[in-house]
Amino acid sequence: MPNKSRPTFKKRQRELEQQQRRRDKLARRQERKERAAQAPPTDMEEDPDIAGIQPGPQPLPDDWNDVPGQDRPKRPSQDD
Repeated sequence: MPNKSRPTFKKRQRELEQQQRRRDKLARRQERKERAAQAPPTDMEEDPDIAGIQPGPQPLPDDWNDVPGQDRPKRPSQDD
């Protein structure tokens, strides 16, 4: 009956590389965590992508009000 083979040198090298990658990854995580803790807080009052949008249906664009044959109510002004 054949004897069990020992782990090869290549396997040991792979395991050492994996351990090193884990240590590097842990170090990067800790560094990122420390940097985030030291960073000044961001105070954004309003998201620029949704600035001025109100809840509910939005008014139609002016281009859509020129549909011939349909009487649409005039858009309420934004000043109200």
